[in-house]
Amino acid sequence: MTSTASNPWRARLPGLLLSAALALAAMLLEPWTKRFGMSALPTAIVLGIILGNSVFPRISGHAGAGVDYARSRLLRIGIVLFGFRLTFQDILGVGVSGIVIDIIMVAATFFLALFLGRRVFKLDRDSSILIGSGAAICGAAAVMAAEPVVKAQAHKVSVAVATVVVFGTIAMFLYPLFWPMLQSHLGFTQHAFGLYVGSSVHEVAQVVVAGKSVGDDAANIAVIEKMIRVILLAPFLLLLSAWLRDKNDASGKRAPIVIPWFAILFLVVGAFNSFHLLPKALVDALLKIDTFLLAMAMGALGIRTHAGAIRQAGLKPLLLATALFAWLIVGGLLVNIGVMRLFGH
Repeated sequence: MTSTASNPWRARLPGLLLSAALALAAMLLEPWTKRFGMSALPTAIVLGIILGNSVFPRISGHAGAGVDYARSRLLRIGIVLFGFRLTFQDILGVGVSGIVIDIIMVAATFFLALFLGRRVFKLDRDSSILIGSGAAICGAAAVMAAEPVVKAQAHKVSVAVATVVVFGTIAMFLYPLFWPMLQSHLGFTQHAFGLYVGSSVHEVAQVVVAGKSVGDDAANIAVIEKMIRVILLAPFLLLLSAWLRDKNDASGKRAPIVIPWFAILFLVVGAFNSFHLLPKALVDALLKIDTFLLAMAMGALGIRTHAGAIRQAGLKPLLLATALFAWLIVGGLLVNIGVMRLFGH
């Protein structure tokens, strides 16, 4: 009985070790890659794609089970631990206006992605959802969190993550150039600029860099505003699951809603973290473990991504991501100005 129970883990071990090696390499490279707006997660997927299209086909028979386990089960555990990055006290730092801005931006960006993706660029539904999730919420982490709900092919997830890397990196350097104009012509304070950055730039790391280039106050508000978008990930996944349940039901019978348990636990962890019951050193250690698990999942996803499938995707995903980037810059600015004026700021 014990031997039978241990067999799955024995089969998974080579693939898990391979995914762990990619994650470790990505984390060691992070001090350098962060200069280009790439955290360990996108780096891991790039390393995985290189490995998956060179050496891995020769060892897939031995390592495939572990790689697939990393990109599924470990991904969900990583999303749960992602909750330690937020506390609900963060919301108080930006007030009601910051919450309203984020809700509008997440909803508008995602629905715009669906409309443009399906109607204008004739993309498939899964790619539109994944690219929209990354732009609307929290970059690569949102794409990865949406993947188990959408059940998309590996190359579609990789393409969506790539768009986050490209346009998030551009945003990191572009947004600070807007600061003098926003300050002189629109009366933006560092607080207002932080809200703008946090509500419209893709990745947390990119938000930090864009905010800090203006000042510490802008960076602090930008990160808090970004964390509210992260909090919105859980209700977004629940609504996405319910919507896809109806869309996928061709028989006319109502299929049961598949609740993404990791989204619920993500919120539970965030709520628990709000009470500050754990020592900061322990939380920091959990965050490092979380980054490692998510990087393992990213590396595993990259391994299962075939370069030919990415080439076949063509320009359409990039065009959708470009349109969403333009919306985040211009539409994001208009939403921020409108909501701030509505609340008397």
